[in-house]
Amino acid sequence: MKGEVFGDRYQIEQQLGKRAGRRTLLARDQKTQQLVIIKLLTFGSDFEWEELKLFEREAETLKSLTHPAIPRYLDYFELNSPNYKGFALVQTYVEGKSLEEHLKGGRTFSEADIKQISTAILEILNYLHSRQPPVIHRDIKPSNILLTNRSGNNVGEVYLVDFGAVQTLAAKEGGTITVVGTYGYMPPEQFGGRAVPASDIYSLGATLIYLATGQHPADFPQTDNLQIEFEKTANLSPTLINWLKRMTHPSLNRRLASASEALQALKQEHPTADSFPLVVKKPTGSKISLTKNADFIKISIPPKGFTASTIGLCFFAIAWNSFIFVWTSSVLFAPLGFNLFMVLFSLPFWFAGVSMSWQILFALFGRAQLYSNQKQISLTWEIFGFKFHRPRPALRQDINRLVYIPKHHKKDSEGNRVDVPGKIIIEAGLRQYELNAESGGIHEAELEWLTQELSEWLEIPITRDYLPPAAR
Repeated sequence: MKGEVFGDRYQIEQQLGKRAGRRTLLARDQKTQQLVIIKLLTFGSDFEWEELKLFEREAETLKSLTHPAIPRYLDYFELNSPNYKGFALVQTYVEGKSLEEHLKGGRTFSEADIKQISTAILEILNYLHSRQPPVIHRDIKPSNILLTNRSGNNVGEVYLVDFGAVQTLAAKEGGTITVVGTYGYMPPEQFGGRAVPASDIYSLGATLIYLATGQHPADFPQTDNLQIEFEKTANLSPTLINWLKRMTHPSLNRRLASASEALQALKQEHPTADSFPLVVKKPTGSKISLTKNADFIKISIPPKGFTASTIGLCFFAIAWNSFIFVWTSSVLFAPLGFNLFMVLFSLPFWFAGVSMSWQILFALFGRAQLYSNQKQISLTWEIFGFKFHRPRPALRQDINRLVYIPKHHKKDSEGNRVDVPGKIIIEAGLRQYELNAESGGIHEAELEWLTQELSEWLEIPITRDYLPPAAR
């Protein structure tokens, strides 16, 4: 291959990289005598047309970009020689080592170095994400960031390279999405083929964790919600650790949403107390069971048990049902016409008594389970082995709002203050799924915790100023 000329002008000097169907070559442009990079996509037995789609998208994207820290598009042509059949993309050559090469060579990065690299890449991402349509790199990692011209305390010039996984939001909306990226640097949503500007923020954060610790992000333990636990290994200030945790939060709702927002947060030397979102944990002593992974979330609520309200309702129900029983029994000895009338008249009271008894039985023995996977959501009530849905299951894609209404007070018609228990409402189309602190036996602290967990898994924000559908 060395010495061959491609496109009647680019003489190959050496091969820099190779993987199935792709090669990266260093060549010299015989017209300008400048070194260039040639990326080859060649046809073979393992060729997939999706690869050509990505290759063409990379060429089109580079052609539209003009940024000093991004390789410049030079040429694109078809190869049709006895040795190679495929396509070639030519771009400017950046002489420098990748962060990966620096780390493997034994170089360490100080907190100041990490901040300089962070600022440089975020400025590049701000340029990419501000394009119309936004350009998402989708494969930010140490091997795709180059450093050149290091001097003194300056980390050097920073470049972002390899746009082979690039995606525009327009491309995303137009058809099937291919899952691309590198394990350990990909956020959870990217595994499902979804990529947004905040996905690049996550990948950059994971890259910076690698720089700070020298350890691959996938090798760290994770919390139950898939947050990388790196802080014990990183010799960084608490402020920068918190910033990196915000960069790499698994939930889009809790992650820094944009490059400009991340830059602003990085420059906060003394962040205020509300600069970082509160992590709500499961309250101590809670008997609610929560299981969550990438495929589903399941919330199991045990029986409410004996409480002051349950005991009070129990005594009232006994008194109520005893009175109705005695009263109905007494009218059985009345004349037939009056007898039938009084029995019919007593039916609503019997229904009220049965309803109270049912509430007591469910509080003592009933269980509730809220379950959602990638296809649907359901709320199941179970007692004595019988299960029923209220309301019926809905499609996961129909979920449009997650509402948290904390405990509050209001005045009744006579002006008296009334306590209103908190609740969670999940709206899916015309259906609503409620977890109620009053009827469900859920403590207020548990409601706040469950709301946060649902928000992270469903990837939708929490609505607190609530208007019912009829009032909108």
